[in-house]
Amino acid sequence: MSLTAVIIILLCLGVIVSGILLLKQSAKKFNLTEQQLKEIKARNRQLEKEEQQEK
Repeated sequence: MSLTAVIIILLCLGVIVSGILLLKQSAKKFNLTEQQLKEIKARNRQLEKEEQQEK
């Protein structure tokens, strides 16, 4: 393998790894309030009822 091919491969690997690390660093959990959690649960129950009616 030539030196240029090795440099290109290392550069590509560096770009991929840095992209993955950036995604991992920027990912964060949602901090939901109690009201938001209640609304989500109510919406899920409503969707489940609609799905059961369709069957």
